[in-house]
Amino acid sequence: MGGVGSAIALVPCFSMVGLSIDLAKSLGLFVNTASTATASMIGFRRGLLEMRFALPLVISVLITTPVGAWMSQYVARDMIEGLLIAFLVMAAMLLLFSKRAALVAYRRTWPLYLIGGGVGVLSGMLGVGGGALMMPALIVLGYDAKQAARAISFVIPFSSAGAFLTYLSFTEMNWRLLTVVSVAAIIGGYLGEKIMHHRLSATHIKKFIAVFLLLIATKMLWQLVT
Repeated sequence: MGGVGSAIALVPCFSMVGLSIDLAKSLGLFVNTASTATASMIGFRRGLLEMRFALPLVISVLITTPVGAWMSQYVARDMIEGLLIAFLVMAAMLLLFSKRAALVAYRRTWPLYLIGGGVGVLSGMLGVGGGALMMPALIVLGYDAKQAARAISFVIPFSSAGAFLTYLSFTEMNWRLLTVVSVAAIIGGYLGEKIMHHRLSATHIKKFIAVFLLLIATKMLWQLVT
């Protein structure tokens, strides 16, 4: 619904029920691909997607997300998770309280390449798709929340699919479980896009995402210290 993708919530949940961390990340990434692709197609069909805004993000995450997924085999997960928790809390606070004016315009694409590239590496390592990292950065830079959410929904299928294929090269996949969670994600992505388009303002979306990020940061911190 907010364009951030579901893997950031699914990966900890899958891990908690006993799945290996690499399998949990693989499932979460594939679910991200399925659910956000549904929302992305709806937005694209309605003409709501600004391609000049989305394409730099797509190009950069396509290059860097598989790199991050490959690096995950060699980087200490606790260190990356600690940095991610700090980032999520900071991003949530900025979304809730920042009153800054826009710093960039759509015609300036270099910040989009930087955001997409950096988010791609980190999200590939963690298997979270990247929407929760990308959304706050875009909003703080002055992009409209709804436009950012739709662009990220378009970007995430590419970044998630690239990382998923990389994880698949060194992870044993449970295809039956993958099918079940993917069907549920497609339905959820469709309903979330409908709610965002008809019911929520940009302010509501920012608040929803901020609360969501704080909940996830709290959950990750609890798992890290216990």
